[in-house]
Amino acid sequence: MVDPLHVAVLMGGWSSERRVSLVSGAACAQALRAGGFRVTEIDMDRPDLAALLAALTPAPDVVFNALHGRGGEDGVIQGALELMGVPYTHSGVVASAIAMDKPLTKAVMSSVGMRVPDGKVVPAAEAAVRHPMEPPYVVKPADEGSSVGVHLVLEGSNAVGVPELAGKDGRVLVERYIPGKELTVGVMGDRALAVTEVRYDHGFFDYDAKYVAGHATHVLPADVPAEILERVMDWALLAHTTLGCAGISRSDFRWDDRDGVDGVHFLEVNTQPGFTPISLVPEQAAHLGIGFGELCRWLVEEAQCRH
Repeated sequence: MVDPLHVAVLMGGWSSERRVSLVSGAACAQALRAGGFRVTEIDMDRPDLAALLAALTPAPDVVFNALHGRGGEDGVIQGALELMGVPYTHSGVVASAIAMDKPLTKAVMSSVGMRVPDGKVVPAAEAAVRHPMEPPYVVKPADEGSSVGVHLVLEGSNAVGVPELAGKDGRVLVERYIPGKELTVGVMGDRALAVTEVRYDHGFFDYDAKYVAGHATHVLPADVPAEILERVMDWALLAHTTLGCAGISRSDFRWDDRDGVDGVHFLEVNTQPGFTPISLVPEQAAHLGIGFGELCRWLVEEAQCRH
């Protein structure tokens, strides 16, 4: 009798997204166990990853990366797993590193023809004392995920005095606020799944809207014209392939309906979208008849070392 595949689920971590990663990891571990895999859950906290994995008996065949944010989503863990030769889920080193750097991602997407909001990178200290551009605008860390630390500055508002907005190098990204609808598209392999409109109870699609129940409503499929559905699905797949993403990614957009298809603006790509009970990509997959367990199994089956 063949032993079941041993999957180590990495979760938790040390980023600002630790809490949601623990929820994602637990849900994935439960689904994989139900699917017949042998599963070990590992709560990461800056350990010696090689020693942690070596201590497992038997050694894991695959690592399911359920980490979010710095350390787990930015190429660091991916690089360690590449050196150890352990297959892992989601994107590799390069795609992960680029996607975590929002200004760099914007530049890449602009180079392949996507429209992005006007913006610039400034020191966080500067954004705290004066407006880097005329409001309304959005200010966010240059290298965080899941809308951590994002602030909307409206007309008449004071400059943002929040020092924790700064990324690891002290920068923030300031972008012109695009009014209209928030649209998001999951990509699974070489397929854009669906378009969800996210409606939220305050300002914009921030961390609470993404991960705290009751702060947002998901409209699936999004109630927008066919040409808008086509544009954001095409651009989500283009973002996935341009960065060289693997497994699953999710791209976020704003659509200003006053400008028709020219009102679509790319915001960012997430190489490891959340797998919580209210997460967007599992919801889109389910809409297409792909259950959560099937989605997790597919990710494990697609796992690989990329270099």
